[in-house]
Amino acid sequence: MHHRLKQQLEFLLEIDRLKEVLRQSYICKGLRKENSSEHSWHLAVMALVLAEHANQDIDIGAVVKMVLVHDLVEIDAGDTFCYDDAGNAGKAGRETAAADRIFGLLPEDQGREFRSLWEQFEARATPEACFAAALDRLMPLMHNYYSLGKTWQEHGVAAAKVLDRNRHIEQGSTELWAVAKSLIEDAIEKGWLKK
Repeated sequence: MHHRLKQQLEFLLEIDRLKEVLRQSYICKGLRKENSSEHSWHLAVMALVLAEHANQDIDIGAVVKMVLVHDLVEIDAGDTFCYDDAGNAGKAGRETAAADRIFGLLPEDQGREFRSLWEQFEARATPEACFAAALDRLMPLMHNYYSLGKTWQEHGVAAAKVLDRNRHIEQGSTELWAVAKSLIEDAIEKGWLKK
């Protein structure tokens, strides 16, 4: 087997482990927590469906690539609950080390491309990254809302923290930020989020 193909197949087998990484978000009916691979797939479909609501013209192919690779680092770094201040303190270092190893499994050119997509996403450095990051915030917010605030209530998350965490949705889509704010406001009224 050619060395390049061997590297690509090893990478593909390695990323199967993303299916084992459980997130804090429950699926919409609240029956179980989703895993990180399901999250990435859902974001890719969201990107295709909601692209017209981006603030700027975007390359949808780049957005889809970005959301499909953005959480691969969680294979090593784990999923850090977004409202866990202590866990988030060392997140960047854990994820950078994970990116070195995981993207380093690929042939050099592909590894550079995937790493670049991940870095753009993390920095929200392009219109595509801003839109991808907006989707990455909106979907868990929707999961929390449609599971009747299950994760928020389990962790005692306050509305101010949810607003602050999700505010950058507006950088990618003002329309989606309006939706997010209305879900948050309704969750407060229903008692799913603490004031």
